[in-house]
Amino acid sequence: MDIYKINPISELISGNPYVGRGIVIGKSADGKKAVSAYFIMGRSSNSRNRVFKLHGEELFTEPFDETKVEDPSLIIYAAIRKFENKLIVTNGDQTDTIYDGLKAGLSFSEALTAREFEPDAPNLTPRISGIINFNNNDFTYSMSILKSIDAEGSDCARYTFDYPSVAGLGHFIHTYVTDGNPIPTFQGEPERVAIPENIDEFTDNLWNALDADNKISLYVRYTDAETGKYEERLINKNN
Repeated sequence: MDIYKINPISELISGNPYVGRGIVIGKSADGKKAVSAYFIMGRSSNSRNRVFKLHGEELFTEPFDETKVEDPSLIIYAAIRKFENKLIVTNGDQTDTIYDGLKAGLSFSEALTAREFEPDAPNLTPRISGIINFNNNDFTYSMSILKSIDAEGSDCARYTFDYPSVAGLGHFIHTYVTDGNPIPTFQGEPERVAIPENIDEFTDNLWNALDADNKISLYVRYTDAETGKYEERLINKNN
């Protein structure tokens, strides 16, 4: 087993019916761009009734059909926000927790001590989060997962992973291993993925590899580390 292998994103998810929600952060192969991606999948009608919408530089999940919303508490939230030189991306309303924590002088991991996994027993869905720290025409990044310590949800295990930026390398964390009942939680370190230079190549590879029935939305941003200018791609299955 090559622990340093860098995998195309498609190899990690093709044929897997349900990896849930996923975050990818890394550096483009040309060494110039900070890359962030976030996608959502869903099995229930409530989960599938969503779209991504941009409001300025921020990304939100919103209902596709407001008349069909059953429980908005875990499916409607800001997924991407920016604070000073930092870009936050998460799979829930802990985006706001991190933003408020940074504003109060806390670190990424300190802010997340106020949160734990989602209260959706028996799945106890992990909260996954990422942050890009831009500095000196470059960046570093961190990823976090908060998940239940046991099947009963008696306490929360907290993991934070800190990375330098390396051209062509990204890391991928997702909520679930695959489909199941209950759904098995993501295990181990974020997975190593290849980050191509071209945003459309990466977007297409990721979207096309996600299960056709369960994928809902995808957002990808390539940010120039020197200028701060960015390209973005947004795909919603519900149009």
